[in-house]
Amino acid sequence: MEFEPVSPVRAYERIVEQIEQAVLTGRLRPGERLPGERELMTQFGVSRSTIREALRVLQAGEVIRSRPGDPRGPEVLPASPASLQKSLDRLARAETLGLAELLQFRMILEGSAYRLAAELRTEEDLSELRAALAAMTESLDDYATFSRADVAFHDVVARAGRNTLIVVCGKVVRGVVLDLIAGKLANSTDRQALMAASVAHHKEVLRAVEDGDGPLAARLARRALFDYYAEYVGADERVVLEHLLD
Repeated sequence: MEFEPVSPVRAYERIVEQIEQAVLTGRLRPGERLPGERELMTQFGVSRSTIREALRVLQAGEVIRSRPGDPRGPEVLPASPASLQKSLDRLARAETLGLAELLQFRMILEGSAYRLAAELRTEEDLSELRAALAAMTESLDDYATFSRADVAFHDVVARAGRNTLIVVCGKVVRGVVLDLIAGKLANSTDRQALMAASVAHHKEVLRAVEDGDGPLAARLARRALFDYYAEYVGADERVVLEHLLD
């Protein structure tokens, strides 16, 4: 595997780009080893400190596993949901992304997830959904337990669609949106009413999934998100979100 020399200005970033591209295109495959530090210094035409910084970034991004002094060189790692989740989380929390954009993406994503769940769910999935809903219904006086059951319901729906990207993206975006609107339910003066409304919504969703009605399940998902979060975005942004409700 040969690499091209790079400019010494922020050279480690160019090194990271070349190695990541080699992995993405399959020129470097999971389990293969990069050359040792000395050989990388020669190929890239940079100092040892620059190589080590690039390796540190690649390891943090779970592209490679690097052990100091390992004569075999850094190992290329396979792509994994965990590394994707970490990258997506950094992107979703970037200051350039606002709540409206995140909410729009979540409405699109969860609408698709619910539709797939209705069309692909198994009896085991339905059993897990019913159990999560029962736990929500039985814990209206215990917010922490209610929240865990709510998360479990959403996780089952995502898994029922049999799409790893939807599972990972949904978990990341849901977490970021909840962080941005932290405390709406926890600090609400009418918590019981909100929790009861949430149970009613989940009952409708479960019925649609049981019936295999994908379009209805998708509409229910998008409507619930809009009703819950739209008050936190501006009027112009709310109009854009309304187009996703049909």
